[in-house]
Amino acid sequence: MTPQQDYQLRITAADGQLRAFIATSRHTVNQAARIHQTSPVMSAALGRLMTATVMMGTMLKDDKDMITASIRADGPAGGLIATADRHGHVKGYVGNPQADMPKRPDGKLNVGGIIGQGRLTVSKDMGAGEPYNSTVALRSGEIAEDFTYYFAQSEQIPSAVALGVLVDVDYSIRQSGGLIIQLLPNASEATISYLEDQLQALGAMTDALEAGNTPEDIADQLFGQVGYQILDKTPLSWVCHCSRDKTEKALISLGPKDLEEILVEDGKADVKCHFCTESYHFSAEDLQALIQRLETPSDQA
Repeated sequence: MTPQQDYQLRITAADGQLRAFIATSRHTVNQAARIHQTSPVMSAALGRLMTATVMMGTMLKDDKDMITASIRADGPAGGLIATADRHGHVKGYVGNPQADMPKRPDGKLNVGGIIGQGRLTVSKDMGAGEPYNSTVALRSGEIAEDFTYYFAQSEQIPSAVALGVLVDVDYSIRQSGGLIIQLLPNASEATISYLEDQLQALGAMTDALEAGNTPEDIADQLFGQVGYQILDKTPLSWVCHCSRDKTEKALISLGPKDLEEILVEDGKADVKCHFCTESYHFSAEDLQALIQRLETPSDQA
């Protein structure tokens, strides 16, 4: 793992009363901002969602499990989606990447305002049957509070969630990271009170990162007095698994009738991946070949 690489720590603390995930995600979020050419406030919104989702992804059990978090709301942002696996791979996109809004009175980017009122849906695809979906109303649109509410309502796990993205003057990502701390059933009142005090002392996630703190430093600040163990360190990165082959399969799934309509009306198909913006071109000959493949089995029968 290179010093420049994003990563996450998975931690157990206070003799197993707490579990925590602490991530630095600057390079991953910067890649998303570069791909989608997001405004500063949209970079912050997408970065927070991606950071929360990739941390939740590492909670998954099996290699093929996937998690998707989506926000549908009435603000100018136009909705956001992030998808992650258990290996620290994440991708995301926003409905309106150039949406903008004046900063809040405290000088912070107005993520809650740009998102508006709506719902957060978390979908877990375990590879067997229909994905498990859970939806909660947004509490603030600031995303960290919304995931805190999701954990309490949908998973019945008291959690503290902190997310932060600091955008530089050139629109690049200066800092990005997050943490999720969860109380396990044996957590004592003393441990809960201690954790509240430590989180208060830590302050904003971006301030901690901007001060030069690594996830290891943050772990020590939060849990040093109650004891903790770092269970693993997972590299985080932007990964999109789209390909021409997968796009072709998606076209085939439309069926011969719809493909015929595309062929007649457009004479081609250009399919763009929402996540990485890669475009796949299918000529008239390509479409005709797909139709032929779909019709061949019935002809032979």
